Amino acid sequence: MHLLKRPQVPILLAAVAGLTLSLRAQERLPPGPADGVPLQPLAQQVRRLESALRYLGQPVSAADHLAINEAIALADEQAAASRLQELLDRHVLAVVRINPESRVSVEQGAAKPELVQGGTRLFLIKVKNEAGVTAPMTVQSPNTGRVYVPSRGSPEPRMELTAAQVRERWAEIAIFDRPPMRQRLSGLGVEYLVLQIYSRDAGQRSAVVSFNVGQGSQDVGFRNDVEVLFTAPPAHPVRLRVQDEQGKPTTAGFLIRDDAERIYPNISKRLAPDFFFQPQVYRADGETINLPAGAFTIKVSRGPEYVPQTRRVEIAGPKELSFRLERWIDPAGNGWYSGDHHVHSAGCSHYENPTEGVRPEDMWPQIDGEALNVASVLIWGPSYYHQKQFFSAKDHPLSKSDRLMRYDVEVSGFPSSHAGHLVLLGLKDQDYPGAKRLEDWPTWTLPILRWAKAQAAVVGFAHSGWGLEVRSQDLPNDDLPGFDGIGANEFIVDVTHPDTVDFISAGDTPYVWELNIWSHILNVGFRTRISGETDFPCITDDRVGLARSYARVGGPLTYRKWIDAVQAGRNYVSDGRSHLLDFSVNGTEAGTSDSEIRLDKPGRVKVTMRAAANLDTLPDRSIRQKRYDEQPYWDLERARIGESREVPVEIVVNGVPVASQKLAADGTIRTLTFDVAIDRSSWIAARILPSSHTNPVFALVGGKPIRASRRSADWCLNAVNQCWTQKAPRIRASELEEARKAYDHARQVYRQRLKESEQ
Repeated sequence: MHLLKRPQVPILLAAVAGLTLSLRAQERLPPGPADGVPLQPLAQQVRRLESALRYLGQPVSAADHLAINEAIALADEQAAASRLQELLDRHVLAVVRINPESRVSVEQGAAKPELVQGGTRLFLIKVKNEAGVTAPMTVQSPNTGRVYVPSRGSPEPRMELTAAQVRERWAEIAIFDRPPMRQRLSGLGVEYLVLQIYSRDAGQRSAVVSFNVGQGSQDVGFRNDVEVLFTAPPAHPVRLRVQDEQGKPTTAGFLIRDDAERIYPNISKRLAPDFFFQPQVYRADGETINLPAGAFTIKVSRGPEYVPQTRRVEIAGPKELSFRLERWIDPAGNGWYSGDHHVHSAGCSHYENPTEGVRPEDMWPQIDGEALNVASVLIWGPSYYHQKQFFSAKDHPLSKSDRLMRYDVEVSGFPSSHAGHLVLLGLKDQDYPGAKRLEDWPTWTLPILRWAKAQAAVVGFAHSGWGLEVRSQDLPNDDLPGFDGIGANEFIVDVTHPDTVDFISAGDTPYVWELNIWSHILNVGFRTRISGETDFPCITDDRVGLARSYARVGGPLTYRKWIDAVQAGRNYVSDGRSHLLDFSVNGTEAGTSDSEIRLDKPGRVKVTMRAAANLDTLPDRSIRQKRYDEQPYWDLERARIGESREVPVEIVVNGVPVASQKLAADGTIRTLTFDVAIDRSSWIAARILPSSHTNPVFALVGGKPIRASRRSADWCLNAVNQCWTQKAPRIRASELEEARKAYDHARQVYRQRLKESEQ
């Protein structure tokens, strides 16, 4: 990897030193004394620093965090700023001074120069910026494996290194300058940066580390570098034996911390299949992880159907650790297979360069380690041309009989993205007819949905809530969203065209926004289903399968059977911590017999299901105190009744709860029965909100179609008009007339259903 070349500037004669200063080195704010740094910007910077260290897996200690809070709260702002510096200075490896002439000098700080073999340690750099410079801070060292490019001319060819040169280049040293940190100095008199140092070797190693803020900013006498003697204890291979509940070898997620709360392997220098944006790593039975000597806490998990384990271990040398996993529930054992239909291997938290992203071999541990039965890895805008090589219209060869990985498409980063992102499952051909590049695809959604349906694909809208924000938390409610996002926006139009859209997604956006439009659509007689998704690693990069669909599949699992079950509504959405199995009305299970029952006249129906949930004994207040529009959007903790270990199971008719029973969230499956009055043609579903939701059963009374609400029909009509105002300006001129006709068709449909609605 080469250091980016910096722009050259005319040579200026310096009055004292006669050296050159780069343009960047002269970028500055009005200088101020370092010791008099104001509290407010310093405190804000410290908060950003804490966030970065926590993200990188080496958080400040609880004691330091408390001391930082106490310092910021001091009434004397100068004393508070001094106290903050005292707290941080203990972790500073290098103190860098930029004098008023922008010359850089450096001294070693108070931090212990301790590393770890084969791992990364984080230190702080303290910058005393007397010149108010706002250029990037650059670190260099002859002891790194990087080859730096001279500032003039083209890079020289890479030369083969001698054994001595290899020995000297034992480290990787870099400043972490990605969010929440900055790429440039702020100009504040004192600020702190994060320095990452990776050590290839064990033992004592010396490194010369230099800093500058542009060519010519080095101090006279080579005082802009410092020689540091590091010590790196050896790392030992720890072999992990992992078995599932049946004693079979499997894969699990491992979150490993030492007593200083540092995460192993360190997040900042991970390479796939270990992802740098996750605290955990995944290991299959027999694989290893390297750890130095010491005490560690290991948390082992395998998705929400398993009971997490925590173990304290001591490492003194090579070691083998065995883990036997335990389930609290096994839906697949009853034919209910979990799936996440929206997973990515490129873009967002992944690498975004056109030839990057990760390979199927890197996605597989994520899927297997979270016990997902089905995962749809969707190719989309970032890295589309590179990732499409993995599309085959077949299960990937890494798949197993009960665990399937299939590459399909999300229409995102395409010309139609403004109208709503589309999930296309079970495609036979991923290239739109006549399109030679992404820019040639349609600029609205209906043509794409029709093309995919012609291939017998199962299709729907992704992250449905975006653009459908409403103020009311009632379900359904009359608030009209902006239809100005990338969720289920043009869904309001497309659903009026027969056999066009099968589902909208749920689980990865605020549940009120998702379920509001779905309830209105069902209330006017459409039968679109819902399916759970994660949109990993975009909406969340924590793990795949945080929201899932559990689909009932008869016989051996296949991808086709699973997506057909989603299309039929023989599935429920869940965060995996609550389950609504075998939901039936008058003996008809959702997703069978067209999900339909018939009543000659108004009467009562019998609703049955098997329900289970699993909550920790003590409430998690960090989740309960969040607004519903803050992540995690779907989480069983939000459904907890008070301080108890119970959650409500509700029966909804036309989107409104009509019956409820408390369910002990102790992991036990219980059969629940409800007696519900139906006075007109209606849809009926069950939910533990916001953790799980079934698809509906449709009850037709006297042979009449469902026209449950004039308010819903009026809402849908107004929604079409609002959607047109947002989407029409971005529809290609050659497609605008066809789109106008499609919107007019939707208006006519909703006007007719408004007339047919009884109340």
